[in-house]
Amino acid sequence: MSFADLSGRVALVTGGSRGLGKEICRGLAAAGADVVIVSRKAENCEQLAAEIRDEYGVKASGLACHVGRWNDIDRLVERVYADYPAVDVLVNNAGMSPVYDTESAVSEELFDKVLGVNLKGPFRLTALIGERLMAEDRPGSIINVTSMAAVNPQGPSLPYAAAKGGLNTLTVAFSRRLGPTVRVNAIMCGPFFTEVSEYWDMDEFTTRVARHSLRRGGQPGEIVGTVLYLASDASSFTTGAVIPVNGGEA
Repeated sequence: MSFADLSGRVALVTGGSRGLGKEICRGLAAAGADVVIVSRKAENCEQLAAEIRDEYGVKASGLACHVGRWNDIDRLVERVYADYPAVDVLVNNAGMSPVYDTESAVSEELFDKVLGVNLKGPFRLTALIGERLMAEDRPGSIINVTSMAAVNPQGPSLPYAAAKGGLNTLTVAFSRRLGPTVRVNAIMCGPFFTEVSEYWDMDEFTTRVARHSLRRGGQPGEIVGTVLYLASDASSFTTGAVIPVNGGEA
């Protein structure tokens, strides 16, 4: 038996069709969990779900949802609970960090969208699923994927940094509100090579990452071990933790 045996459990992953989310979905399925893959594009979720069913032999579904909209989230939860007995593991991974020139150029619409996806959505999903788990006295694990920008913001990313800082705070607060039934933790990510990294200034990145302990960016699969630890009984005495997975970012 693996230290992270998730057989018989259901995991819901937002932002699950690409990047870190895609690797998280595959890792959870490899550990035996049934997986609900959520993003705005249904076809991408459904394609990954089919691949996971074929490769790992677990149940997998792909569902579209804009996690910045509470009506969408409410419908998503009802749909998932119609198809599955419960959500045992929730991974709030969906995020966005659009580029802008100056802070004064950030529109109210953009600011609200960034906070909606990165903070408002995780709040609503955590509340809905966490309270259902508590009502059923069913143990669960909620994992928030945050960013080192929350504590070390760099460049034009202030709305994103503020949202991720808020998500760190919600992690601790929800761990107290939902305990002892539900554990709530966060993974505070450093730089990972995902689709977003295609837009990085690689010269600037190379200079910056040279100050980190591992002197490199992370590969998406390198987040999976921490996710499996937090999702499984291996972390049964861990809640309210914000764990840096950042290559030793200075």
